[in-house]
Amino acid sequence: MSASDVRAGLRSRVEQLLASYPPATTDRLDFLRARFDAGLAWVHFPEGLGGLGLPRGLQGYVDGLLDEAGAPDNDPRRIGIGLGMAAPTILAFGTDDQKQLLRPLWTGEEVWCQLFSEPGAGSDLAALATRAVRDPSTGSGQRGDEWVVDGQKVWTSSAHEAQRAILVARTDPGLPKHQGLTYFLADMTDPGVEVRPLRQITGEAEFNEVFLTAVRIPDAHRLGEVGEGWKVANATLMNERVSIGGQAAPRESGMIGKVAQTWRSRPEVRTAALHDRLMSGWVEAEVFRLAGTRLRQKLAAGAPGPEGSTMKLTFARLAQELSALEVEMLGEEGLRYSDWTMVRPDRVEFTGRDAGYRYLRAKGNSIEGGTSEILRNIVAERVLGLPSEPRVDKDIPWKDIAR
Repeated sequence: MSASDVRAGLRSRVEQLLASYPPATTDRLDFLRARFDAGLAWVHFPEGLGGLGLPRGLQGYVDGLLDEAGAPDNDPRRIGIGLGMAAPTILAFGTDDQKQLLRPLWTGEEVWCQLFSEPGAGSDLAALATRAVRDPSTGSGQRGDEWVVDGQKVWTSSAHEAQRAILVARTDPGLPKHQGLTYFLADMTDPGVEVRPLRQITGEAEFNEVFLTAVRIPDAHRLGEVGEGWKVANATLMNERVSIGGQAAPRESGMIGKVAQTWRSRPEVRTAALHDRLMSGWVEAEVFRLAGTRLRQKLAAGAPGPEGSTMKLTFARLAQELSALEVEMLGEEGLRYSDWTMVRPDRVEFTGRDAGYRYLRAKGNSIEGGTSEILRNIVAERVLGLPSEPRVDKDIPWKDIAR
């Protein structure tokens, strides 16, 4: 089938969806469910799971047709962790039953969060201490038994909004730290899950710390094999970095759009030196955007690789440099902060509100989604082929590592 035939088929499918569920008169959630069932949620996913088994690059075509028709979206900024991290991991490693979670994930009926980082395991995620112990009284090692989880997670975006979570816990402390981990799909509404806000430099608390006390997780909610948690978690992390740094975006979107808008609307702030810095930033932002397009084209043929780390690195650097430039443009006005009210937002916002907010929020970009220092190691070792950083505790049982 030719490319034009495929597009014609997609257009026909979109038209059928719009005719059966007119956006102007259809409940938003009903429309999103119907879109998923029609295979138009993410066309590269298999049939029956929101997709049609088509190349990933065709999703933009579908999205454009639906946008033109005024169809509702699924609020990706609110459910980005589910879309960008949980979904591709469940697709790659999940059982048939686990893959049924994809529909409410995509429609936004269930918000997901990521229970990875801990107070003593941030950059070195494999050092995590949250324990999952199999309860021998609930089964005989089959999918019917349960795990009991105890520990603490930190910097958990949207945990206060989430119904479900992706969780990595230690199941064998006698193995080296990368080998004794297992990956779970957790229910955030279960007894023993406590979410506490972490107020940030912006005044908001989009992040949280999560305490897990004797939380029972059925073995049926284990993702991947016991002891393969690091392998599964790496798939999540690679997708996370692409979701942060490699999203499709029009020219002058994101931080560069905000700074350029300030420049155009405020002629009194313009100087030759600031103009040169703005132009340099604009060019870098455009190169970054085009590199993201190339990365998505590569993803159409396979799973994310370490190249996504370069995108996330660049995203963080540009966001910090450009937000600082905007504050410098505005002088004293840029130092003012409009609202220090403690709020718990329902989505992650990188470029919202005013220049002061953007400047402060960008400070977290080089930490969240993998610190820039760790990402530089990944790029050096896995992209450039440089020697690995010495890791003296790599082969030592986790329980024997000094903490």
